[in-house]
Amino acid sequence: MPTIVVLGAGVSGLTCALELAKQGRHEITVVAKHMPGDYDIEYTSPWAGANVLPMALDKDSRWERRTWPVLRRLAKEVPEAGLHVQTARVLRREKDVATGLKAALADGLFQFDPWYKEVMDNFREIPANELPKGMHSGCEFMSVCINTAIYLPWLVGQCAKYGVQFKRGIVKHISQAHNLSHTGKKADIVVNATGVLACKLGGVMDKAVYPARGQIVVVRNEAKGFMPTSSGCDDADDEIMYVMQRALGGGTILGGTYMRHNWDPNPDPNIAVRIMKRAVEAHPELTDGKGIEALSIIRHGVGLRPAREGGVRIEKEKIDGTWVVHNYGHAGWGYQGSYGCAEKVVELVDEIVKQEKRQSKL
Repeated sequence: MPTIVVLGAGVSGLTCALELAKQGRHEITVVAKHMPGDYDIEYTSPWAGANVLPMALDKDSRWERRTWPVLRRLAKEVPEAGLHVQTARVLRREKDVATGLKAALADGLFQFDPWYKEVMDNFREIPANELPKGMHSGCEFMSVCINTAIYLPWLVGQCAKYGVQFKRGIVKHISQAHNLSHTGKKADIVVNATGVLACKLGGVMDKAVYPARGQIVVVRNEAKGFMPTSSGCDDADDEIMYVMQRALGGGTILGGTYMRHNWDPNPDPNIAVRIMKRAVEAHPELTDGKGIEALSIIRHGVGLRPAREGGVRIEKEKIDGTWVVHNYGHAGWGYQGSYGCAEKVVELVDEIVKQEKRQSKL
């Protein structure tokens, strides 16, 4: 039975471990410095909203296409996982359309006639008479919002049910990982799901990886009805607007920012005020029209999205004699692409196992 070490316990690492464990053909250990329940700037997944807003262009949409049916099923059939159904509202501002949606067009979410209209349930174009002031066009569709504080521990529980073991550890070089299996045996395969830290991990040191800093405000106020986001805002090019209410009392997430190459872990109070103003303007029901003074703040937060020039890296290679399957560089779509990416990791692991069996017979 092949021995696998999964490096990283964010949503990508945990989902890979779960999907591999379901095969019943591997001995799997998840090794990570940070585990669900921890909050640290190096550990991105707990800071995520998280919801489903398809971001890929059509040519790269496999990961999100394959993940959506799983998340939809969990929201409808597995309430203890911490997901619930919400309506997403995607808005294109008139001023952004007038300038060619240049920034937003790099993101498939805001494209006209998007590929996801055939994937997301209840998709509809918003009629002109329903658009907020200043908006050129937009669409709505059924989505989900994930309470990450519940979902990540739920993933751990699912992994444990299938026999996955967990170990705390600090790994400086990827070659160290093959000695960290709970079995005491050397790992046959290492899955590298180290996120933004892939740029600092010895043996990988991927210089294409960089943080995209996201600042949020979590409030007690309820955002009933829909999760709005827009193609831009007037405050700054690297600031954005989104609102989502987490399932099971997880509060409402107000965002945000997308600050490339910014490692600052500290919330900026001025940015926080702008985030709250934008959220209340887009979703006045948050405070019944009373402004940001009526927001009940739970906490401020900063997370570092694991972005990568050239997009996600999902491929296999041998490093110091051990097979490594990489799965990192998901930027802001780690949750909504998690099962699709894990599916590809499983395929690569199967390829390696078959290849090694053939070679052992020679």
